[in-house]
Amino acid sequence: MDILYLLIPLALVLLVIAIGAFIWASRSGQFDDLEGPAHRILMDDDDPRIPGHKPPDAGTEDEAAASDLKQKRD
Repeated sequence: MDILYLLIPLALVLLVIAIGAFIWASRSGQFDDLEGPAHRILMDDDDPRIPGHKPPDAGTEDEAAASDLKQKRD
């Protein structure tokens, strides 16, 4: 029974902390855009990650692979 004198105030303190964290998150804009990250993963990112680096063309890779295969056969 004596443990209730510890657990009830501890539960109330944790409740106040949780409510404070929720209010802080909602005021700082954490819940403003819930659909944006879900749609962002579906969009292609065609920009190169490395500045000044151009992605290779698909045609040159196919031609290079074909010439490598031809050299291996010979």
